[in-house]
This record gives sequence, structure tokens and C-alpha cells, in this order.
Amino acid sequence: MTEFRRTASLGGGALLLDLVLIQPSHPGGLTAAGLTLMPLELPVLLGGALALGRRARGYAAGVAVLLVVLVALKLADLAAHTAFGRGFDPVTDLNVVDAAFRLLSASIGVAGTSVLAALTLGLLALLGAGLFLGLRAWGRAGARIGGRGRSAAAGIAAAFAVLCGAEIRSALNGWQGWNPPADAFTARYGAEKLRNGLRSGAALAAFKAEAATDAWQHRPGALSALKGRDVSVVFVESYGRAAIDTPAYAPRHLATLAEGAVALEAAGLGIRSGWLTSPVQGGRSWLAHATLASGLGISDQRRYGAMLASDRLTLYDIAGRSGYHTRAVAPAIVLPWPEGPGFGFSEVLAASDLGYAGRPFDWVTMPDQYTLATADRLAPDGPVMSEIALISSHAPWTPVASLVPWDSVGDGRVFDAMATAGPSPSEVWSDHDRVRDHYARALDYSVRTVLSWAALPRATQPLLVVLGDHQPAAFVAQGAGMDVPVHLIAPPDVLALFDDWGWTDGPVPAPVLAPWPMHAFRDRFLDATSPAGTP
Repeated sequence: MTEFRRTASLGGGALLLDLVLIQPSHPGGLTAAGLTLMPLELPVLLGGALALGRRARGYAAGVAVLLVVLVALKLADLAAHTAFGRGFDPVTDLNVVDAAFRLLSASIGVAGTSVLAALTLGLLALLGAGLFLGLRAWGRAGARIGGRGRSAAAGIAAAFAVLCGAEIRSALNGWQGWNPPADAFTARYGAEKLRNGLRSGAALAAFKAEAATDAWQHRPGALSALKGRDVSVVFVESYGRAAIDTPAYAPRHLATLAEGAVALEAAGLGIRSGWLTSPVQGGRSWLAHATLASGLGISDQRRYGAMLASDRLTLYDIAGRSGYHTRAVAPAIVLPWPEGPGFGFSEVLAASDLGYAGRPFDWVTMPDQYTLATADRLAPDGPVMSEIALISSHAPWTPVASLVPWDSVGDGRVFDAMATAGPSPSEVWSDHDRVRDHYARALDYSVRTVLSWAALPRATQPLLVVLGDHQPAAFVAQGAGMDVPVHLIAPPDVLALFDDWGWTDGPVPAPVLAPWPMHAFRDRFLDATSPAGTP
């Protein structure tokens, strides 16, 4: 029985270690074929335990802790790739963990989310214990095979370590043609994470230097060509190129855009459209907001923090210097937001400031129509530049609101029946096709609402910049890239300021129109709205 237990401990420890080493970090790796991979690290780690014999206890503990950390990082990468179309950066994406906790809490409750988090941590702890016991069993086996056996084990471990090192170097240096007999994925993954962490410090220093050089730091005359006309930058959540280019979404959205353009023309307004390339996908909208505002590419939390801490002038800073009242209308903000002044906002209207008395739409605190109506109602006198971040087209995309007459919006209770209608998030998200359908419906509501709002009669029509913050999650976007539509809506004489941009006249950007990086918008917008010849 004792011999059976020893054999089972050795086999179980090796199997558990093998599964950990071949664990993928990308959804594309979740295949049956992945189970047949031979990890080069396996003989290294098992051979090391054999070679150490009874001294393997500390070795086993260290390896177990390291592997549990790597398992957690791979799980985070799997989640980030699914949601954002990119990997997880443990240095810059810690805030995403908090945001994910709050979003999940809105769907399954704080208690359910807490239980899920505790269960995950418990399973990681059990995994660490299993790895430790398995490697210790191999160390005890090494003690029984004698000195020659341990020397042989050390030689085998060293030989495979050389193979692992070669594959790591090929990955880090970009070598081509390296095809080892197996794969050292986890070792390579850990080395790449470490390298990327070291690069982060250099990137941060570079960003600060970049932010310190700004042509608009002392340039006069910004926005003076607008003659005090209000400006609203309206971000439509998850409004990506997929809405226009993907066959599953295009018919619905193209019809809505065409209908909206007719209403705008009847109101004496024109619309021009282009493409911007967002720095993010599937989430982290604040990085797109920061990119547009600062005129610098901001694709991670580190650069975001550096932007806020730097002297870089945002679009809203510059507008404030030019006599505009600057404000953020942000119905998604339900906690203190100390970053507001760093963006250049003199006023932040968070969810609690907007006076919504209706029911929330699951995670969405209030429908977009209420947000836009309230942005008008709370607008101060004098020129105003607003950033309005709409959220009705934010996941989980259920329930879906619908338009009501604008004079019926009131305090928002008119939307209560809509907020309790339709399937639950868990029902929608159990089927990818259903998720895509609800995304299309929620986004169509948001776009339709914005266009209807833009066409409302006003004494002086503002200049509206309407754009998406990012594409939806990769499985929803279905490979449509990182571009988002952007529209300028204003009277024709105001749109004439942007004639040299070459954007499409109408609500649908030409497919062949070259996209701008989103960070290029700030300077081009300021150039277009400032007097010609201003230094």
C-alpha cells in the first residue's frame, strides 16, 4: 500500500505539474490538442527535485509559489483577452480588477462575487499545496535512488534547462526558425512578463518626456474660430467599426444613421464622418477618453497615470484657458473620481449629480436619453465644452431602453418599465449569438438617441463631436479591428472649418477613408478651430 501511495504521489504530482505548465494564456489555446503538448520545463522541475533529494522541501515551496503566480497571471490574461482583446498587465491593470469586481457585483450581487473571488483564491491555494506535495514526493524519491541516480537526474534537468533557455532567448530576441522538440511555454511566458515589467519603467519615463513637449502650451487663440459656440464631445460606449462593416450589424445601424441624417438636415445641420483608431478594445474607456483629450497615445494604466500627473494640457485645459466652462457628464461614475481635475474639467457631473429617479438598467445607472436631456438642463450660461460619456451600450446590453418623447423624460421614472423588461444578463450571456443581438440593439438605441438629441431645436446649435470609445469585446466585434466612427455635427458654416480634413460628407465614413490615430484628434481639432496663421 505504501508503494502504491508513493507511485500515486509521483504520478499525480507530475500530472498536476504538466497541466499547470501547458495552461494557455489565450482563449485560442483552449483546445484538446493543447493537452498533448510536452512542456520542456517538466523534466527540469522534476529532475531538480530528484537531484535535491531530501533537500527539495524549500525548492518545492518556491516552485509552487512561482507557478501559482503564473497560473493566476494566465487566468487574468484569459479574461483580459476575452474582454479587451489584449493581455493583462499586472502593473497597469490592477484598477481593472476593481472595475471587474463592481461590474460582476451588479450582475450576480456583491455576495455572489465575493464567494466567487474567495473560491478562486481557495482553488489557487489548493493548487499551490498540490504542487508542493507533488514536488516533495519527487524529492523523497530522489533520496531513495542514491547519489548516482540524483546526478543523472541533475544532468537531465540541466540538458532540458538549456533547451528552455534557448526557446526563451528566441522568444525575447525575435529569432526565427527555432523549433524545439517540445515547448517551454510557461518559462517563456514568465520571462516575457518580467521583460515587459522592466520595459514599463522606461515607457513611463518616455511618456513624461513626451508630455512635457506640447506645441499648445503657450499657443494663443485656441477655439476662437468657434466664436464662443458650445462644444460637446459625446462618447458612445462600444460604438466600433463593427457596427458599420460587420454584416450582422450593418443593416440596422446604417438605416439608423441614414434616418438620423435626414432629421439633422431638416434641423439645418450637417454631418461629416471619419475613422479614429482607439488605443483599446472591449473596455477601459477612460484610456480612450484620455487619448483624445491629451493628444498622446494612452493604452495602459501606467501611461494614464503619467498623463494625469504631468503638465500636459488636455483639450479641456485649453478650452478652459480660452474662456470655456469645462465639464464631464459621467453617469457611470458612482465613486469619487479624483482624476477629473487632471483632465481639465472644472465640473464633474457624476451619477449622483444627475438627479435620476428611475430604475437602473442593470449595470447602466440611467439611459442615454436621460443623460443627454439632463446635460442640456444643467448647462451653465456662457460657452461650455462638455465631455458626455454615454453608457446604455455598455455590456451586459440588457435591458435595452427605447426613445420616449423628449418632453416626457422628466426625472427618469418614465423608463422604469423598460428597466425591468427583457432577459437577465445571465440569460443573454449564456449564448454568444444572443449577446451579439443585444449588443446591436443597445448600440442602435444609443446612436438613435444621440442623433435625435442633436436635431433638437436650440437657439444656437453646438458643435458636436460624436464618436465611439472602442470596439466591443473581440468575440462581439468579430475581427473588425480597433477603429471607431467619429462624426462632426454642426451648421454648415461651422463644418466648413474642417473642410481640409477630407472626411466623408454624411453619417457613414467611406470604407477607404484612412483612419487617424485617436491621439491625433486634439491637435487637428485645435488647428481647425483656431485662427489661420496663429503661431
